[in-house]
Amino acid sequence: MTQSTEKKISLKPLGFRVLAQRLEEEEQVKGGIIIPDSAKQKQETLRVIALGEAKITDSGKEIAIPVKVGDHILMDKYSGQEVKVNDEEYVVVKADEIIAIVE
Repeated sequence: MTQSTEKKISLKPLGFRVLAQRLEEEEQVKGGIIIPDSAKQKQETLRVIALGEAKITDSGKEIAIPVKVGDHILMDKYSGQEVKVNDEEYVVVKADEIIAIVE
């Protein structure tokens, strides 16, 4: 019997939103100076964990969320809502606030 390394997420974004998790940034030490966690800038590169629903326009046209689970994305610096579930930190971001897919 094999165990999955993926944790079961009990959080699903609603509406035209995406659930993502920040990618771990490698700690950089320059000149022997260690930067404390409180002084580090938060990474705007995230991995998509879950998707909400497509957006429906006034004319009834469906607009799909332009990313898929597993994609690495960039978001606007001050966008998204940070949440913590089961000691894991996530960001819920509107799909409109995603500025790029990192390939």
